[in-house]
Amino acid sequence: MAWTWQTALFFALLLATLGAMTGLALLRPETERIGVLGLPTTRGDRLFLTLLSAAFIHLGWLALAGEAPLWGGSVLSLIWGAALFRWA
Repeated sequence: MAWTWQTALFFALLLATLGAMTGLALLRPETERIGVLGLPTTRGDRLFLTLLSAAFIHLGWLALAGEAPLWGGSVLSLIWGAALFRWA
């Protein structure tokens, strides 16, 4: 893997996200809630589902969009993540 500034930024943002989630868990503990999926989920569960589905959205974008910029997949992933955190 090539360690470029983009790779470093990705891992730095991932670490910051985990730090923010840890801070939220310490400041405002959460109980499980049942959303649209019908499953009891916590913030961590929703974060995991968001990261996993973002990877699949980007893979699908690369397969289907061809030469289109990857920003489209990122925008779709952000919209999906916001919806998942709100309603799941």
